[in-house]
Amino acid sequence: MADKLTAEQRSWNMSRIRSKNTTPEKEVRSMLHRMGYRFSLHRKDLTGRPDIVMPKHRTVIFVHGCFWHLHAGCDKGRIPATRREFWERKLKGNAKRDKQHLRTLRQLGWRVITVWECDVERNGEKVARRLSRLLNSATGHDSH
Repeated sequence: MADKLTAEQRSWNMSRIRSKNTTPEKEVRSMLHRMGYRFSLHRKDLTGRPDIVMPKHRTVIFVHGCFWHLHAGCDKGRIPATRREFWERKLKGNAKRDKQHLRTLRQLGWRVITVWECDVERNGEKVARRLSRLLNSATGHDSH
């Protein structure tokens, strides 16, 4: 299916998409704050600039948009039919970079949690319970 927008309209739409302080990210931060957790945001000294950094728990949280990070099994995590080569290179590159950041952070001793946009939208309470369980666990296994 061809794009119904002109190149200029699509460009304007895409320019409005933010990489940080997204609605799902703000919702996850609000959940953590209500649970009494304190954190910092987008630390430049950590690879991948995690959305949420909890030094006390040696934990970082990435809140990923399903489209931009190719969430497997999610309707939003698909490569568009229009300009397929461009999007495939872009989105697969994002996913590859995510894996590299995850590996590096783990090697540095950080626990990495990934929260997906669709999970926050579908069932925020379930996400909050999962975060609480992971942050309160003594073992602190990675989750993504």
